[in-house]
Parts: sequence; structure tokens; C-alpha cells
Amino acid sequence: MVCFRADLANNGSREDLDPYVPADHRPQGSNTSSFGALAHLLKASLGSGILAMPLAFRNAGILVGSVGTVVVGLVCAHALHILVKTSQELCVEARRPCVGYADTCDLVFQYGPKSIRKFAPIAREVADWALAVTHLGACCVYIVVVAESFKQVSDSYGGPDWPVTVYCALTLMPLVPLTQITKLKYLVPFSAFANVVWLVSIGISVYYCLTDVPSLNERDLATSLSGIPLFVSTCLFAMEGVGVVMPVENEMERPQQFLGCPGVLNIAMSAVVVLYGFIGFFGYLKYGDEVRGSLTLNLPQDQV
Repeated sequence: MVCFRADLANNGSREDLDPYVPADHRPQGSNTSSFGALAHLLKASLGSGILAMPLAFRNAGILVGSVGTVVVGLVCAHALHILVKTSQELCVEARRPCVGYADTCDLVFQYGPKSIRKFAPIAREVADWALAVTHLGACCVYIVVVAESFKQVSDSYGGPDWPVTVYCALTLMPLVPLTQITKLKYLVPFSAFANVVWLVSIGISVYYCLTDVPSLNERDLATSLSGIPLFVSTCLFAMEGVGVVMPVENEMERPQQFLGCPGVLNIAMSAVVVLYGFIGFFGYLKYGDEVRGSLTLNLPQDQV
């Protein structure tokens, strides 16, 4: 016992010698279950971007699109695995309960070779700006899709003949005040309403996609190489949910269940790939070269 106490005095406290478990030091609010984390990931990934998958298949072809969707899903899942695994190892190394995107980039450089440690602040800024620009671009795409849908409805029912830009401005009017809400609990009603609308729109789209399906021989199995970049970019835009991966993992009660097999991330990405491939396949099979940026824009306008 005397030797052990002397060893603690020479080498640090008992806390420094014990292995650090980040989950044990997270705040009490970090109690999201594995099922809850899975639900959050699916909600973030299964957005309206799924309606753009038929357009992605049109750019690649029905065979290349099917294989490419799986490949893109594997690449996304692998990249997210690397990100989360690195952050978990850095939590142990830096003795922190959790770290975000910017903190992960900062700590990677701080604990890296001495020659790159001075670039840690730059890495933090690059990570923040990259996420900001990514989300800004995604929001711009969603605004355009919503505005085009409103314009289509307005034109069908004799509304004013305004350009899409005017509908974009009108769409922003209710959305900008919503961005000022910083507490997630206040956004629950809006999120619940959005989920209901999303499920209804997906159900209607799938119904029409599976009605009077043409033969596979009427669709291209593959297109030119110039369409591959368009397919990959559209698929990545629709599929990736990197913006919520770290926050969800940081709030988990058992973060060790986020990775691994099956793991929360693997289950979520598998479901995303299957659903996105299904919508892309049958959406392109149904509408072919006439498919538009959002599948809802291809729905018949002469039915009520």
C-alpha cells in the first residue's frame, strides 16, 4: 500500500491512471437511447432529398444508378465511421466527455505531428465554414424545390403568373422567423407536422410510381460518363446527413453502440440506401427522361 501511494505521488493521481470513459462524464441530459439515436439519424437522412433520386438515376441509368447508390452509401458510411471513431478516440486522449466537428479537427492537429500542430486553429475554422456552406447550399436547394411546387399548384388553379424567384421570397417569409428558434423542444410541433407531410408525399409518389410501370427495356441501363458526376452529386446531396451525426452521438447514453455491427450508424445507412434506391429505381422507371428535380413535380395534375 505504501509503495502504491508513493507511485501515485510520483506519477499523478489515481484518476490519471484509470482509463477515461467519456460516456461516464457526459451531462445528465445526454441520455438518448440507441433507438432514439437511430430515429434521429433516419429523420435527418430521409428528407425531401429522396424525391431527387429519380433524377439521379436518369443521369446514370437504371443499372449504374442501382449499383452507384450502394457504392455511394458505402462511401458515406465509411467516412462517417472514420469521423465518429476518431472523435471517440480523441475524447479519451483529451479526457473530454464529447467533442463536435470543429473540436475534432482541432484536436486531430493538436495531437498530430509537431509540424502541423500550429494549423489547429485553421482546421477548426475550415470545419465550421465547410459545414455552414454545405447547409446553406442544401437549404437553397430545398427553397427552390418548395417554390417550384407552390408555383405548380398556383398555375394549376389559376393563381398569379409569378416567376419562381417570387415564390422563393414568399417561402422565406415564414422560414426566416423559424430559424430564430434555438430550442429544439419548441420545434417539435413543426417537425412533427413536417414528418406527416413528408410521409404523405412519399406515399403518394410511391403509389403513382408503382402504377402502370413500363418495361425495363424502355429505360437506359447506363448513360454517358458525363452523367456520373451529376448522379454522385445528387445522390450525396440526398443521402448524407453528416450535420447530425456528431450531435446525435454526443447525446447517446451508450455511444459505444453507435458504431460496430450492427450498430446505429450501419442500420440507419442500410435503411437509407434501400429506400433511396427503391424511390430512384421506380421513379426513373415510371417517368424516364421526363423525371424532374423533385418527384412530386411529375405527379398528375388532372386528378383531385
